[in-house]
Amino acid sequence: MKFEKTPGWLDWYAAPSRPRFSLPSGSVDAHCHVFGPGAHFPYAPERKYTPCDASKAQLFALRDHLGFARNVIVQATCHGADNRAMADACFTSDGNARGVATVRRSVTDRELEMLHAAGVRGVRFNFVKRLVDFTPKDELMEIAGRVRLLGWHVVIYFEAQDLPELWDFFTALPTTVVVDHMGRPDVRKPLDGPEFALFLRFMREHDNVWSKVSCPERLSVGGPPALNGERAAYRDVVPFARRVVETFPDRVLWGTDWPHPNLKEHMPDDGLLVDFIPHIAVTAALQRKLLVDNPMRLYWPEEAGVAREN
Repeated sequence: MKFEKTPGWLDWYAAPSRPRFSLPSGSVDAHCHVFGPGAHFPYAPERKYTPCDASKAQLFALRDHLGFARNVIVQATCHGADNRAMADACFTSDGNARGVATVRRSVTDRELEMLHAAGVRGVRFNFVKRLVDFTPKDELMEIAGRVRLLGWHVVIYFEAQDLPELWDFFTALPTTVVVDHMGRPDVRKPLDGPEFALFLRFMREHDNVWSKVSCPERLSVGGPPALNGERAAYRDVVPFARRVVETFPDRVLWGTDWPHPNLKEHMPDDGLLVDFIPHIAVTAALQRKLLVDNPMRLYWPEEAGVAREN
C-alpha cells in the first residue's frame, strides 16, 4: 500500500547534528511520534494530512544519536484511533518507550488493557480545529473516567485563544492533565500579557496540570538561524518556556516532536532543538527535573526512585 504525503510537507531532517548540550543521564524525549510505515500501519481514512513515513527504528536511532535514554510516543492524528504503530513501537522498545493513545468511546476494557500492557499510559484529546473533527465533550469525559482506573493521564492539545471556552472542561478532568506545547502561546504577544497569564493561572490553580515546554519550531516567529555562530535558534520562545519551567519545575516535560508533523516552512535540526534546552532550564537541577525526574514520575513511576538515585 502506497501513500502520497500531503503536498508541501517537509521530510524530517535526515542528518541531525550532535547536540553540544550534554543531556543528563536517563533523559526522556517525552513527545515524539511514529508514522506508519504506511505499508504496515495504514493511515486513517479520515486524516487531515498524510505524513512521510517515520518508523520506530528511525526514532530509536535518533534517540541514541541525541543522547536520550527513553521516549514517550504520542499518537498522531494521521493514524486516528488506530494505535497499532505507536503500540508496536512501545512494545518492542525493551521498556524504553511509553505511549499516549487516541481512543473512542467504543474502546473495550480488553483493548485498554492490551494498550496498557504495550506501554500506554495516557490518552490524547486534540482540540486544534484544523487537525481534527469535534468530539463531544461528554464522550471525552467518559473516556477520561475509564482510563483514570488504569492510572493513565490525559494529554490536551489546544491553541491559546481557545483556552477560555475549554477551561471548564479541562478543570473537570479527573486525571493528571498534560498540556502540549504550553497551549501554543502567540509569542508575538507580551510575556506578561493576559493570554499567557491565563495559561499560567490555569497551571497555578490546578496542581494536576502539567505542561510540555516543547515545539519552539512551531511557536517561533524569528525562526531557526544561528546568531554569530551560536546555536541560538528560536529565542523568541525562550522567555515563555523559561517562565513555565521556573514557575512549575515539578510539572514540566520536554520532547523533540520528531518527525515534526505537518511543517511546511522549515524542518528543524533535532540536535539544535536539544541545544534549546539549557536556555529554558538554566540550572542542572532544573534540567534534571525537566528531562529525567518528571517524565520518570509520570511514565515509569515504578522506576522513578531509582532514577533519582543515579
